[in-house]
Amino acid sequence: MAADPDLDLVLFGATGFTGALTAEYLARHAPDGLRWALAGRNRDKLEAVRARLVVIAPHLGELELLHADVTDPASLADVAARAKVVITTVGPYLTHGEPLVAACAEAGTDYVDLTGEPEFIDRMYVAHHATAVRTGARIVHACGFDSIPHDLGAMYTVQQLAAEGPVTVRGVVRAAGTVSGGTFHSAMTQFSRARQLREAAQARRRIEPRPEGRSSRAVAGKPHRDPVLGYWLLPLPTVDPAVVARSGAALASYGPEFRYSHYAGAKTLRYAAGGAVGVGALGVAAQVAPLRNLLLSKVPQGEGPDERRREKAWFTVDFVAEGDGRTLHTRVSGGDPGYGETAKMLAESALCLAFDDNPPTAGSVTTAQAMGEHLLARLQSAGMRFEVVA
Repeated sequence: MAADPDLDLVLFGATGFTGALTAEYLARHAPDGLRWALAGRNRDKLEAVRARLVVIAPHLGELELLHADVTDPASLADVAARAKVVITTVGPYLTHGEPLVAACAEAGTDYVDLTGEPEFIDRMYVAHHATAVRTGARIVHACGFDSIPHDLGAMYTVQQLAAEGPVTVRGVVRAAGTVSGGTFHSAMTQFSRARQLREAAQARRRIEPRPEGRSSRAVAGKPHRDPVLGYWLLPLPTVDPAVVARSGAALASYGPEFRYSHYAGAKTLRYAAGGAVGVGALGVAAQVAPLRNLLLSKVPQGEGPDERRREKAWFTVDFVAEGDGRTLHTRVSGGDPGYGETAKMLAESALCLAFDDNPPTAGSVTTAQAMGEHLLARLQSAGMRFEVVA
């Protein structure tokens, strides 16, 4: 960790939509005495965010504002040197993310983001994992809807099953809500970079150690009707299966052989087929630059739905685990996945790293590996449900 940091937490990107929600969550739920600051490149916008926070908590009129710009490495080094943990909501991360990862890894400062970009995660592992291990920094990606419900949900399910032999788990996502502009831009960028995505994954596999005497893998499933849940399942091309499999590789509690598959769930075959067509169409559009740019122009970054629409949003992730001849059904559920719950998960992850007695670890690590039980308890206290269904 950076020598004698004077701040517990710095939030970089609070002037964006999700960043502002994260700041508001901290204003309402941060522990007394939290030493934190907002960071960004536009002082006027930071002051506007702080003014909104004062309405929630008047003492935040003294909240410190720090200059930070992804094109100015010295400013990021200064932020990392002052903080125990840095949160960033500044994406797309492939475009804007690496300078802050590098600064935190070098300073020994813990880092959390909400990326769902697998290429970025793999490239950061290759470039900065070894440095973070040396300095003690914990670099924790995907601390929002990608991928905490899936990562901690799989961990919780494995714990409840308590099998001694091989375990297979499938996670099935259902949600109602609006995709954020930032998420849409990140997804379209990643869809357009299939070759670079494969190259980044291969580079990581060449240097990442594998567990001895155990195995953990994400398995690509096929569309089918689930006999336990009754839903039609559509494989999801997200970062979540890789994150879950990495937790399974890191933690011996997942057993000698762990396999995870990841799906979207639909009540009817018609909706499942429509979802497959929609995802395929976006994938094709992402390959054609004029069409991709047109779609991106229709969904601006930094904007999101109003509070009324967010209050109606929800998500569930059902897990079906099999091991030792037994089957277990669990569920993780919560409110608005893209905004409210993501802000909650991101903030609680940072607070968990700053204050909880977590397992000793360093480098590029998953939420289950870095925080596990403590983050699970925090999210349960904050209103997310983790439960055994059957």
